[in-house]
Amino acid sequence: MTGDIRGAVMTEALTWVGTPYRHQASSKGIGCDCLGLVRGVWRSLYGTEPEEPGPYSPDWAEVGSKDRMLDAARRHAVEKNISEALPSDLLIFRWRAHHAAKHVGILINSDGFLHAYEGHAVMISPLIPQWRRRIAGVFAFPEKTT
Repeated sequence: MTGDIRGAVMTEALTWVGTPYRHQASSKGIGCDCLGLVRGVWRSLYGTEPEEPGPYSPDWAEVGSKDRMLDAARRHAVEKNISEALPSDLLIFRWRAHHAAKHVGILINSDGFLHAYEGHAVMISPLIPQWRRRIAGVFAFPEKTT
């Protein structure tokens, strides 16, 4: 990924700080959940989303057997090794082994990531060991095509 797309991701993502948490929403300044944050940044960069996520309940990852978030990331972003993660990359988290990954954020620096977290506005959180050990995948936003 070039510095241009990385810079664009970082610039846009940081404008979402303070957006209230709202399940299934994806509107900057109005409300979003973790997926909605990524969807909104994606729309800002590429104009449209690659696919609609469809409706999902807050406990969707606990009741289904599919790893929908990781599967979608693999279809539309560039998978990377966790050791190669750079600012602007997507971090996808799995709360428990044998459950689907269900949280996503954007790496801001080696020690922090941006995410929408239930009960909080979009915020930068420290990437402490409790978060690091739950990383299920790292993905780069794709290059823009003209």
